[in-house]
Amino acid sequence: MQQGTLSLSISLFVRSMIIGFSIAAPVGPIGVLVIRRTLSEGRWMGLMTGLGAAVADAFYGALGAFGLTLITGWLVNSEGWLRNGGGLFLCWLGIRTLLAKPATTPAPASAATRFAAFVTTFALTLTNPLTILSFIAVFAGLGVADTGNDSFAARTVVSGVFIGSAIWWLILSEGVSLLRHRITPAVLLWVNRLSGLMVLAFGVFALWGL
Repeated sequence: MQQGTLSLSISLFVRSMIIGFSIAAPVGPIGVLVIRRTLSEGRWMGLMTGLGAAVADAFYGALGAFGLTLITGWLVNSEGWLRNGGGLFLCWLGIRTLLAKPATTPAPASAATRFAAFVTTFALTLTNPLTILSFIAVFAGLGVADTGNDSFAARTVVSGVFIGSAIWWLILSEGVSLLRHRITPAVLLWVNRLSGLMVLAFGVFALWGL
């Protein structure tokens, strides 16, 4: 690989990481779930929750990078029922979290439980078709839009988006885990209530199309 090509690839990878990180970082329902699951079930559950969103982000990144306009158009046209499905699931998850009793110590999580946490957030992220619009806008702004004619560049973009998103979820889950031993059961109870209300609110907003 020539020096100029290598420099362009590194630049593209770094810009893609910035995209993945910046889209993952704003606090939303996934961030609330990561914080709550890290507190109640440990850092691995929090990280697996976040990685589900990171893989979904990489999927959306692939749509933009490979220029899959047909699938992108279908997602945008299906916004209504995807948003309603995701909104209903968020409402159920919010009520369940709101009523959950806090654990005094992180519960041991099996591989199946971690996989379920991963799948949950993967599905929730995919049911938000507006995410693809965010990717398209940011891709255009950073000059990485539609690399479909260059498969190596497209793979570089997808890898960068995933790693950038995963770095954020690692930082969040590790940071919350470090504070876990300082949090009392009473605080955990309020964490459950507040996070449940927030997730429920996200679900209601999704159903109302706000």
